[in-house]
Amino acid sequence: MYTIPGHHHISMITKDAKTNNYFYREVLGLRRVKKTVNQDDPSMYHLFYGDQTGSAGTELSFFEIPMVGRTYRGTNAITQIGLLVPTEESLLYWKARFEEYGVQHGDITNYVNRPALHFEDSEGLRMVLLVSNGAKVDHWESWVKSNVPVEHQIQGMGSVEISVRRLDKLARTLTEMFGYVEVSRTDDEAVFQSVQGEVFGEIIVKKIAGPTEKPGRGSIHHLAIRVKNDEELAYWDKQVRSFGFASTGIVDRFYFKSLYFRESNGILFEIATDGPGFTIDGDIETLGEKLDLPPFLETRRAEIEEKLQPLEEE
Repeated sequence: MYTIPGHHHISMITKDAKTNNYFYREVLGLRRVKKTVNQDDPSMYHLFYGDQTGSAGTELSFFEIPMVGRTYRGTNAITQIGLLVPTEESLLYWKARFEEYGVQHGDITNYVNRPALHFEDSEGLRMVLLVSNGAKVDHWESWVKSNVPVEHQIQGMGSVEISVRRLDKLARTLTEMFGYVEVSRTDDEAVFQSVQGEVFGEIIVKKIAGPTEKPGRGSIHHLAIRVKNDEELAYWDKQVRSFGFASTGIVDRFYFKSLYFRESNGILFEIATDGPGFTIDGDIETLGEKLDLPPFLETRRAEIEEKLQPLEEE
């Protein structure tokens, strides 16, 4: 039986790629590992940030939608992203950095029994820095040109928070279909781990009544979870269908293959392969610097580039 080794990436909506590019590269010190377009609508940017190579488990991705409105927060939505940092000293470093850059943040506190620092980007995307204590994904590579010292760099994704009206429905999907372990439970909150004891595959589910979130800038579009290869992806496609969910079928995204489905509360999940990765059409030294297009869009490069606004540093 196959298992889920953790998160793959998480995808959000931004109104302004320039502002987004500045925040995640300059403020958070992540590497922009891929500058490409939405393959389903190539008029919009699709930006990926992560570690040195954008390895699975470290990727934050953003679709630029210039006409998007504000997010009306609610339930049945992915509501917060955990990002791992090495030590409690790192939280002190980041608190001072956020104050220097004018980033909205809270005080250092505890979140799911870990030292934590909550913050938001300029579009209201909710994130929390969590002390990893060595729990980063094992293939994480520091970005040597980051303006954040290596001893405090973000090491990838940690706990992802999801709010739903029907907690038990999502709990069954995670445990019975995917094999996640339920490590704690109250009436209104449950914590699940794809690898028991490891935060890099952790999902926190909160039971919250009320209206469904209306997505906009700063909202989270979907969570992608990892599988190793095409064979495993085909297995999970069958599993998704056997549990009564509608699968998109396997889609070749060039940098990885994946499928999408919505669980009973409407949360959109993607299941994505580790490879081939972002170096398939670029080298490590210049990754993310130019506009990369998958082969099926390359013939439209001139048309696509004409519609995209240059990013800030260009």
